[in-house]
Amino acid sequence: MRIWGSGKRYRSRLLAYCMAFCTVFITIAMVTYPKDAFDSAIMGLNLWWNVVFPALLPFFILSEILMGLGVVHFIGVLLEPLMRPIFNVPGVGAFAMSMGLASGYPMDAVITCKFRKNQLCSAVEAERLLSFTNTADPLFMVGAVAVGMFGMPELGATIALAHYISSFFVGIIFRFHGRDRDNYTQEGPAVRGNIIIRAFRALYNARQEDKRSPGQLLGDAVKSSMNTILLIGGFIIVFSVFIRIMTIVGITDILTSMFAAMLGVIGYSTSLAPALVSGLLEIDLGTLAASQAVAPLDQKVVIASAIIAWSGLSVHGQVASIVIESGIRMIPYMVGRLLHAVLAAGITVLLLGPGEQFTKLLVLPVSMNIAQSNTWSLWLTRIEQTTYQIGILLSIMIALSIAFHLCREIYGYVKR
Repeated sequence: MRIWGSGKRYRSRLLAYCMAFCTVFITIAMVTYPKDAFDSAIMGLNLWWNVVFPALLPFFILSEILMGLGVVHFIGVLLEPLMRPIFNVPGVGAFAMSMGLASGYPMDAVITCKFRKNQLCSAVEAERLLSFTNTADPLFMVGAVAVGMFGMPELGATIALAHYISSFFVGIIFRFHGRDRDNYTQEGPAVRGNIIIRAFRALYNARQEDKRSPGQLLGDAVKSSMNTILLIGGFIIVFSVFIRIMTIVGITDILTSMFAAMLGVIGYSTSLAPALVSGLLEIDLGTLAASQAVAPLDQKVVIASAIIAWSGLSVHGQVASIVIESGIRMIPYMVGRLLHAVLAAGITVLLLGPGEQFTKLLVLPVSMNIAQSNTWSLWLTRIEQTTYQIGILLSIMIALSIAFHLCREIYGYVKR
């Protein structure tokens, strides 16, 4: 016990020294290269203002309002028969999954954090949920990556399928995470019976417990969402500067050499190493570098797929800033991202090979052209399509969940 305590204190001191050294190093580099730091900060600010702010803020506010009205509790009861057996998370997890699939990073982290604060899930269930709901939105993969970066719309189906299938597998694998910390018990008499009636009862009870007027609920939703979106903007700017500083001082060159050696082992072109370095830090820069690399097309798509699944340390920093106060650990999340990247790359290889005929049958609509200006009509179209996708996903999952519930009830009745 004494040795363990001593080792724990040693690691804590080492971590404190490393963090202090890195902070001082970055500060000195920013003072030494002020123009580069300023330009990269402006680039991060433009990215936040033109892309992240209008794309995510409406859904942040919407999720707050839906939770205050009890709609999320209603969905949770309906989807418990589906989410619990497959992913070992409560039914409300389907809401986070749907919002994450349609809206992209870091929407799922915001919703999962709210679930934890409102006691809708335990800490270990939140870790499971965060591991597989942290996904890119289809408009980014199809419109920005396949069309805008690769110039090949037909790649959209391959990238999106690999991303979502691998995310599903991560969720199944992580259902076994933290089983020793589970406090969930099997259904008892209090939660049996008509699932529709129980769902409406949960909605009413949640609304009665909230007690806020519609005006107050809307004001709190806007206030909380603005705080979250400003926090995300700060992290985007910080990581934009951080990436630029790393490039200037030559750290990225060291990482490029390491990734080149790894790519050589698996027989991939070493020209993709800079893309992996950029993708390690930031998703957009990484996928763009992969599309522009001098390498075979299938290798570029595989690397881009892995980068999208990993999502970059910039997104990880945003997620950490959101969930850290709710007691959700980041290590399981990071393991999930790494597993997602590996699985996405492997599935992409299969879809580009044996599964190529299947992906050709799928045609994904591309409504967002990244060459367009940031007009109100463009973002209204994006919000409209994202809302439509969320509605479709939730409807399908609710239908499946009710079907599973009815089958289980019928089976239980026949057994008696």
